[in-house]
Amino acid sequence: MTDTPHILHGKCQCGAVQVELTSTKQTVEACHCSMCRRLNGGGPLFSLAGAKPDDLKVTGADHVSTYHSSEWAERAFCDTCGATLWYHLLPGEGHFSLSSGLFDLPEGYTLNEQIFIDEKPAWYDLAQDTPKKTGADIFAEAKEAGFTFD
Repeated sequence: MTDTPHILHGKCQCGAVQVELTSTKQTVEACHCSMCRRLNGGGPLFSLAGAKPDDLKVTGADHVSTYHSSEWAERAFCDTCGATLWYHLLPGEGHFSLSSGLFDLPEGYTLNEQIFIDEKPAWYDLAQDTPKKTGADIFAEAKEAGFTFD
């Protein structure tokens, strides 16, 4: 993993929405929560997590539709092709988890962790041995980082 910022370019299936992400991370996380699984046809959302609003540039924003999936988060998708774009945590400064499928990730990226493991159905398992966090773990980490859910 590197601390040197690098720029990733991504796009939805049809290309109407393009994103540029400045990141120092080379990791992907898998979210097994029921909302991510419903949005992604049954499997987990693989994402580049932890982006701040200043890390992200969006072209084609007029094709971005959002859905408030909870009181504290919204999910975005392309209104032309339906591709999942990101999960946005609304409290605090905000936090974006961008769908890894938007990008052709270079060599060196790894699956870093699996979250909401307590919501993962029994019919699949990922082969990688990664840290596995429950929903309670994730909310505790978010609160410790200054996010509020009240």
